[in-house]
Amino acid sequence: MSLTKRIILISLLYASCGNALQAADEPAIVVTATRTAQITDQTLAPVIVIERDVIERSAAVDVADLLRLHAGLDIGRNGGAGQPASLFLRGTESNHTLIMIDGVKINPGTIGGAALQNIRPDLIERIEVVKGPRSSLYGSDAIGGVINLITRQAAEGARGYFAFGAGRYGTRSENLGVHFGNGTSRAGLDASAYVTDAFATRQDASDERGHDDLSFNLYAGRNFGALDLELRRWQSAGNTEYFDFFLTPLDQDFSNTATSLMLKATPRDAWLSTLRLSQASDEIDQNQGDDFAHTRRNQLDWQNDVQLDARQLLTAGLMLSREKAASSVFGTGFDVTTDVNGVYLQDDIKFGAHHLLLAGRHTDHDSFGGHGTWNIEYGYEWSSATRFTAAAGTGFRAPDATDRYGFGGNPDLKPETSRNLEVGARQRISQRQTMTVNLFDNRIEDLIEFTDPDDFLGPIQGANQNLHKARIRGVELSYALNLQPVSLRVEGIVQNPKNETSGEPLPRRAKRSLTTSLVYEQAAYLLGADLILQSKRKDSAFSDTYNAGYGLVNLSAQWRVQKDWRLIGKLENAFDKHYELADGFNSAGRALFIEARYGPAL
Repeated sequence: MSLTKRIILISLLYASCGNALQAADEPAIVVTATRTAQITDQTLAPVIVIERDVIERSAAVDVADLLRLHAGLDIGRNGGAGQPASLFLRGTESNHTLIMIDGVKINPGTIGGAALQNIRPDLIERIEVVKGPRSSLYGSDAIGGVINLITRQAAEGARGYFAFGAGRYGTRSENLGVHFGNGTSRAGLDASAYVTDAFATRQDASDERGHDDLSFNLYAGRNFGALDLELRRWQSAGNTEYFDFFLTPLDQDFSNTATSLMLKATPRDAWLSTLRLSQASDEIDQNQGDDFAHTRRNQLDWQNDVQLDARQLLTAGLMLSREKAASSVFGTGFDVTTDVNGVYLQDDIKFGAHHLLLAGRHTDHDSFGGHGTWNIEYGYEWSSATRFTAAAGTGFRAPDATDRYGFGGNPDLKPETSRNLEVGARQRISQRQTMTVNLFDNRIEDLIEFTDPDDFLGPIQGANQNLHKARIRGVELSYALNLQPVSLRVEGIVQNPKNETSGEPLPRRAKRSLTTSLVYEQAAYLLGADLILQSKRKDSAFSDTYNAGYGLVNLSAQWRVQKDWRLIGKLENAFDKHYELADGFNSAGRALFIEARYGPAL
């Protein structure tokens, strides 16, 4: 088989965020960094890949709980399970990270970032985290990076599993899945039910605030030779109880979905064309009043990958999006439709020890007009064990519907923009040890802030305005050791997320954080420990309160009782540390969770 045909075959298997189960000794393949399949060791952008075995060992409540096990992925949360969770990637804003499920954008068009608290890890096969701007490929919101959550899918043959578990705070969970694949056809269903009484979310309250979630993932696909067709649907729905500002007990219903129909074809030998039609929704309805926030986004994404020769892969695409966002808060709201169109082009070139990537995009937004973004990345293989990288790129975030038409709305807002510079090095110390280091400098302009009547900065009082600038400089290091039966991962970041207009630190972002994962695994059992260390963080741009630094230790264990039966245990916050992710809100104390799982080994 020629090199070109092998590359096309890999792209058919992995492009457009498809997934297949990897053997443990094979290098991971990622698609999010360039929209095409690449081995992680060859990506120019910093990438984190969280595989299924790590997800299962963590016994994480939701995706936010899982992501915080990596330094530089700071989480702010207003209480326990189901409460709003915000992600601050490399010091950027919580709405500066693009979140996708199977390549479908799920960031809401109303306010804030994606609802990470509603995504159950039981339905996720792998997570790809790409750090740095990716607006040249994905458009708005990709200033800090992109996170792609890839749901579970069949390998060869038929397989099924079920699991049930219970733990502190009246927590119960049930999961099941059935998958089938025979090379040409594939289909599957995963379902997860999660219920918890949780705890009092506010420190000034005593009543528990519970949460329930019923999620499923459904897919079916068939390969017709040069043609491949696949339909996917992910959905999470349930109810969350909470307290308002006045400690009034309230609850709301939520629903999040991502549906896609994908067609892949090879019109010519070296040309892969992928068409994805998708719809995503994010809906919240408050049950003690008429408040709501709804987003529904329809999108067409047509991507074409052309292998010009063995060294050069050209990617070109078209994205058309129509978003309908509606909201009502205390009787004031909006109902607006936004059209966003974009074209992108990427050239991925390898010549000898050199690797060059050029990418550009033009986005046409019906609110603020046209906007261009770009990426230039370069890698040099000093030797088979040493690689150096350098990158420059821009990103942007379009003002959402709440920014433009909600409380303090301003239809004349400009997009928030960024310029990021980065250098890095990767050293393979031995076959079992790897170390990486990255230095980055991210400047963000035209940050949108609300000015109240006492704010002297803005000429228009009581409105959203492009007032602030920010600069985030930092260095991140990681070390990985795979010395069976022991494996170790250490990640650390030192950064300075600063609002250059006010001179204040950007809130909810730690200047220093360290995470460590240590695993001891034998055939019959597994023992693991995760450590999270974070320095103090400013709580809000509107107060001088700082949330104290903290250290957490989570312990985990698995016991293979029989061939397909396992017991999984997790002790979260093993030393019962009191800490705050948001001022005035409680966090989970020491909590034990036990799960019994039946199914073939992954």
